[in-house]
Amino acid sequence: TPVAPPLQELWSLVESVPPGMVTSYGALGRALRHPASGYMVGRWMANCPEGLPWWRIVAKSGLLPIGKRDPRLEAMQLARLAEEGVPVCDGKVSPDAFYEP
Repeated sequence: TPVAPPLQELWSLVESVPPGMVTSYGALGRALRHPASGYMVGRWMANCPEGLPWWRIVAKSGLLPIGKRDPRLEAMQLARLAEEGVPVCDGKVSPDAFYEP
């Protein structure tokens, strides 16, 4: 039988990313008690609850894959990251801003 996704655990990890920092989908997946791929974390993040700092989750390369889903969400993510002082250059987050959950 398939295991239910560890969503509460994932949401707690997302909440733990400090303002001004980011982490990757893959790092979140590795931090789960039952590790999951970054791809699966991305799928689950598409349904994250209101109020979670979803904009702090990026690809391991620093790119913002949410833009493939909706360019407006990418613009919103860039704006929120800028508000928090996350260094972004040419649409890519600086490696200095990465946090390991």
